[in-house]
Amino acid sequence: MARIKKPNPKIGPNRPRQFLTGELPSREAILDVMAKEPGIDGKRDLAKHFGIKGDMRTPFKVLLKEMEGDGLIARRRKQIRPVAALPAVTVLDIPGDADPEVMHAFPANWTEEDGEKPRVTLNLKPDDRVVPAPGDRILARIHPGDGAVPVYTARPMKILDKPRRGQIGIVRMDNEGARLVPVDRKQKEMRIQQGDLGDARDGDLVEVEVKMTGRLMIPRARVVTVIGNPNSEGAVSMIAIHALDIPYRFPKAVLDEAEATREIDLKGREDWRDITLITIDPPDAKDHDDAVHAQPDDDKANPGGHIVTVAIADVAAYVRPGTALDREAYLRGNSVYFPDRVVPMLPERISNELGSLKEGANKASLAVRMVFDANGRKLRHSFHRVLFRSAAKLSYQQAQAAMDGNPDDKTGPLLEAVLKPLWRAYEAMVRARTARSPLDLDLPERKIILDDKGMVANIRIPERLEAMRLIEEMMIAANVAAAETLEKHHTPLLYRVHDTPSPEKLLALREFLGSLDLPFNQTDTVRPQDFNRVLAKARDSGKVEQVSEMVLRSQAQAEYSAENYGHFGLNLDRYAHFTSPIRRYADLIVHRALITALKLGDDGLSDSEISKLQGIAQHISSTERRAMAAERETSDRLLAQFLAGQIGARFEGRISGVTRSGLFVRLTETGADGFIPASTIGADYYRYVEEQQAMIGDRKNEMLRLGDSVSVRLLEAAPVAGALRFELLSEGSRGNPSSGKRSVKRPSASYGSKGRSHSHGKRRK
Repeated sequence: MARIKKPNPKIGPNRPRQFLTGELPSREAILDVMAKEPGIDGKRDLAKHFGIKGDMRTPFKVLLKEMEGDGLIARRRKQIRPVAALPAVTVLDIPGDADPEVMHAFPANWTEEDGEKPRVTLNLKPDDRVVPAPGDRILARIHPGDGAVPVYTARPMKILDKPRRGQIGIVRMDNEGARLVPVDRKQKEMRIQQGDLGDARDGDLVEVEVKMTGRLMIPRARVVTVIGNPNSEGAVSMIAIHALDIPYRFPKAVLDEAEATREIDLKGREDWRDITLITIDPPDAKDHDDAVHAQPDDDKANPGGHIVTVAIADVAAYVRPGTALDREAYLRGNSVYFPDRVVPMLPERISNELGSLKEGANKASLAVRMVFDANGRKLRHSFHRVLFRSAAKLSYQQAQAAMDGNPDDKTGPLLEAVLKPLWRAYEAMVRARTARSPLDLDLPERKIILDDKGMVANIRIPERLEAMRLIEEMMIAANVAAAETLEKHHTPLLYRVHDTPSPEKLLALREFLGSLDLPFNQTDTVRPQDFNRVLAKARDSGKVEQVSEMVLRSQAQAEYSAENYGHFGLNLDRYAHFTSPIRRYADLIVHRALITALKLGDDGLSDSEISKLQGIAQHISSTERRAMAAERETSDRLLAQFLAGQIGARFEGRISGVTRSGLFVRLTETGADGFIPASTIGADYYRYVEEQQAMIGDRKNEMLRLGDSVSVRLLEAAPVAGALRFELLSEGSRGNPSSGKRSVKRPSASYGSKGRSHSHGKRRK
């Protein structure tokens, strides 16, 4: 089962003697106890552990603030934790204004959740072959020092191709010529000389490179790409790409290496070309990671059983450790999906051609053959390195239509021999899934449809077809098989982990459910079944929207780790990502680990990679969060642009967030989120009641609660910021709030605030 967090340790005779008197602990002591006792993750926990009382509380609070400012610890809500450690080898950015004599750098991939960006001093020597300059991006070997408090230094290994990214902004013409107004407010405006303007016109969104001119080295902008209309989707996705520093250009060395790569032949592989494996994907998919096949098990000892085969693109055969392709894939971490484009992890030569399991083409694969009993319980499995030929490329809709009695010319011949056996195996696997009872939180995901000009044409919620669930279930089974095999062979791997909800989040959920008269487990030891039961009761009572939102907020974020503590949401003891190596670096690492464990080739996991697994896990968890933020921000900007022409219109929606500053409302039709400042909510005096996730009026007890249906009017839309401001038109329900709750003054708030916790991204298990 998933790991249950230990309760905080009791304070007793084992506490260091010097802290019994209330002395301030050293920074090293604080970091040491947080590393050894994960349950100590708050200011109160630390104060209790070190015996901080009375007059010592204020200095202790100041010490923690200083540690946070120095980048030693990070604060998230009420939790405090050490900042993420830098991997042994990482990518660093040297600021353009760094002192050439004593250069410093910062990690290129770092999120706010990781804490303050650590400063890294470059250890340069006169005889170094790699000599970086201010503004360079480098690959460097990191040394944290010997103390508990890391003091990072770095030895440059390689200067990465420049520019990794450009600067974008809007061209504005004035009496002196042209200037660039950066999209990033932290950057300064620059002049554009006439010869550097290219085809750009006033109002165009452009990408520029910065050049220094004159004896004073004044920065000037030179237009390298006209992105187009700032309101077009292509421009919107570029804003997110640049704002979040997502690498989107492949260096020449990477492209050259990809072009030089050739197809894999049958040598050293099993020949599976007689098996009718098929791919089932979205209709617009270009890269095909996985193919599936099922047949009845003819073993008399397994009556009603099934043999399921999942074949995955053998990307490890094309992307070898230590190559330019591998370094770039690691840097990107994953592909990023926007409505109009994909920023791939690998060049198209690999992702769309050599690695993609195209119909009718011989393709290299790492495949798993799994045997299930009649109730979907996996009895055994085996991995194979094979060459196979996909018998058909189907869309989810095609496969589903065939099973619903409407086959077309392509699916008709496959119905009896291929599709029906797949569905029968899936039905057995569903029985096992039901018995396992993973978290049943199926929230709708909206898809933005663009017209031929790249503008928003429609927003819809795609139907969740059984064909989609079939592929999802078979991929989960293959992922579990990969983790089990690697554990059996004692081979290090990257796990996909999802921790149990924290006690603080469970308390907030319990209080909220209590306000809805819905009972919930009173202990901190919870299972997915506990959430499923309360979700079922919420459906019966018509409160499923409110409860689903709070259950989602109570969950930890899934991530990658070299340490296994289970996957709470899927209710699995061990889990790894194996099925998407074209778009996720984690899967490529797992493929290499399987190759090493099963002695399937010389292109497996290297000793160097094994020593860096935890750093790799931290890095790709960070790039995944970055991708999710980019997808979400682009959707927000697109929806704001789509609604900008409907100022004054009335919409229906639900309250998706409640804060002291006001309400967040998600529109029913489009899924767009907007803000209602507390100062504009009716004529009553409202107070925020956190445990009920509600704003409650003092005079009328009118309640506006998370999940409530409301009518709003759109007052303002800011497409570049991706923000909407609403006016509340409906009244709240009449409530009986608990007494003694503190009133809060309703501050005015910027409608650009982001208080949501939902994700517009793809499903990430």
